[in-house]
Amino acid sequence: MRVDESLSARQGNLFIVSGPSGAGKGTLVRALLARVPDLWLSVSSTTRAPRPGEEEGIHYFFLSRKEFDRKVESGGFLEWAEVHSNRYGTSRDVVERKIDQGRQVVLEIDPQGAQQVKERMPQSVLIFVNAPDLSELRKRLFGRGSETEEQIEARMARAIEEMELAGLYDFVITNDDVVRATDELVGIIDSYADKAPGA
Repeated sequence: MRVDESLSARQGNLFIVSGPSGAGKGTLVRALLARVPDLWLSVSSTTRAPRPGEEEGIHYFFLSRKEFDRKVESGGFLEWAEVHSNRYGTSRDVVERKIDQGRQVVLEIDPQGAQQVKERMPQSVLIFVNAPDLSELRKRLFGRGSETEEQIEARMARAIEEMELAGLYDFVITNDDVVRATDELVGIIDSYADKAPGA
């Protein structure tokens, strides 16, 4: 994607978007991609094999277990986790390169990963996306129709734990209306991107 020349004066930043499952993080981030021309959505590294149609550097950076472990040891990840016997992580050098290019980098990760990144890059901006209330969150999860009631209850229990971490974030956005919440998110990103260096 070619970034408009008029955006070249903007300074690069790292934004971490997280929140409970069902809050609508993915919907807001997809809307952001259409609204912020210099935005780059972070691509994770993984040890799992590519699935049909997945491309290197677009869907994931595919690494061998040995390559991944070497990067962990050298501090090459801003955060990483093991999920279902595969490892996933956010590459520090890729993120820093995009920021240096003046891009607005967005990571959509869970609160645990968000805290890892904040420790390694204190200048990163933490944004917590929340549903209006627990009943609406439950309704959204059931509305997906992709999980059993037991799985949804497990997600709800985790959501309650994650919502208690909202106070650690720089901003909390209540996703009660996608258009309004997207406007709020764009406003936060633009306020940092348009700051004079050192301001």
